[in-house]
Amino acid sequence: MKAPAPPALEIFRNRVRLRHLYCFVAVSQTQHLGRAADRLGLTQPAVSKTLSELEELTGTRLLVRQRAGTELTTAGTRFLRHALRILADIDAAADSMAGEQAQPQERIRLGALPSVVPAVLTDALLRFRAAHPEVGLAVQTGMNRSLIDQLKADVLDLVIGRMDDPVAMESLWFESLGPDSLALAVRPGHPLAAIAVSRRPTLLDVLAWPLVIPAAGSIPRHNTESLLARHGLPLPGGCVETSDAYLGRLLARNSDCVWAAPLSAAQRAVAEDELILLPLDTQGTEEPIGLLRHGDRTLSPMAEALADCIRAAARPLAAQ
Repeated sequence: MKAPAPPALEIFRNRVRLRHLYCFVAVSQTQHLGRAADRLGLTQPAVSKTLSELEELTGTRLLVRQRAGTELTTAGTRFLRHALRILADIDAAADSMAGEQAQPQERIRLGALPSVVPAVLTDALLRFRAAHPEVGLAVQTGMNRSLIDQLKADVLDLVIGRMDDPVAMESLWFESLGPDSLALAVRPGHPLAAIAVSRRPTLLDVLAWPLVIPAAGSIPRHNTESLLARHGLPLPGGCVETSDAYLGRLLARNSDCVWAAPLSAAQRAVAEDELILLPLDTQGTEEPIGLLRHGDRTLSPMAEALADCIRAAARPLAAQ
């Protein structure tokens, strides 16, 4: 005879509703209460209340709410896998009511670091769209650890990211696309560009100008701080911190800011003569960029075709 379920489990089974799952998935995918509310057509307080109800039913914290957004806990990542599977089954059941002739459109969910958007992602997507215009693409950018968590939770199918610690990389497979080193870029005509004509600028020269640096917690930010530390220099105050490659490009192009960013983020602006790279030695800041996927799964043919387009777009990176 099967043992009765614990009282807490019975409460969860009897009281959990689809609205709890839709709300939780929306917040997990957008990583923001306000954006999730817009997607669901609800108010932000209503979303927050629904999440609180779900956490009370599960008896555990599923999301960490922060000023900048939300982040899944370990329990939340596990729960998200099941929530996505339940909602996918409901969608499949709804599709079945449309008859056998209804063929769902394939949709690939891709995650990418903001720094690879200019140099790799844009070219890869254009290649893929030209060859497979019928396939849907859902592209999300974010911090490396967040992308890894969403890949493991089945929110994403494929990620262009970086290696992380062994615990975070468990069950994932990493295919290197090439090294990505730190670069410092300025607009043409910047005083540092004039210095570079006669001699190699130093980091002290750079620190005399306002800096745009990678966001805290990112690997490029760590590399920026490590590069300065190797020369006995602290990170100055008053920096603009962002992982948005487009914003970094605009600030450097339209002001005297020095933009410290992965080379992949600055390459296109340099190729289009909007920015120039300062001839500084950044050896030791190289980090491999690569494709991350589930190690125990085979990609669909279309997802593999997208991976091929990413590899082709990243060849200049590998040639560095």
